[in-house]
Amino acid sequence: MDDVYNPPQDPLKIIHSDHHLLLVDKPSGLLSVPGKGEHLADCLIARVQAAFPEALLIHRLDRDTSGVMVFALSKHAQRHLGLQFEKRQTKKTYIARVFGRVEQREGTVDLPLIVDWPNRPLQHVDHENGKEAITDWRVVKYEDVSTRVRLYPKTGRSHQLRVHMREIGHPIMGDPFYATGEARDAPRLMLHAEKLQLRHPEGGKGMSFSAKCPF
Repeated sequence: MDDVYNPPQDPLKIIHSDHHLLLVDKPSGLLSVPGKGEHLADCLIARVQAAFPEALLIHRLDRDTSGVMVFALSKHAQRHLGLQFEKRQTKKTYIARVFGRVEQREGTVDLPLIVDWPNRPLQHVDHENGKEAITDWRVVKYEDVSTRVRLYPKTGRSHQLRVHMREIGHPIMGDPFYATGEARDAPRLMLHAEKLQLRHPEGGKGMSFSAKCPF
């Protein structure tokens, strides 16, 4: 893993904002929340709060994953959205380029995950102690050395999509943790949070937000 943290300096990409919600398109390479130490202080929540001081964190994306993230702009919205995530009422769609040709057109990975303590933050499959982790996937198209897939996580475990794809023999291209050899040969982690569906905290209306895939 590259130890030098050099996040992109692109301006904040706002997808939607109202009195309760703020949705932004997080760039790859930027932490969602600050890491340990001053050198890891630059992160999406800090940049968001510079423009929206009232913004509150709901969830996070891995540093190298890009795409849709939602923040609450009121305590009520934070509670409401927090419960939606907790009860798995939100729907997330990711797009990824995985290494190799995925022969099946669609499938489900159901493998429980737990942190690999000696190697944290890595996660691994553990059928005895792991927490339930389920991912549906579907092939979008075949490319030279990779397959473009859409991923539909049913649970929200740390590194879930990254470990699940590796476990079926198709690690996500450019993954510094779980890909090896030719599969690591990409300019970034080829994983993007493309769409987030949720209910608005005021009135409960279903809403869908998306961010165009940059790769």
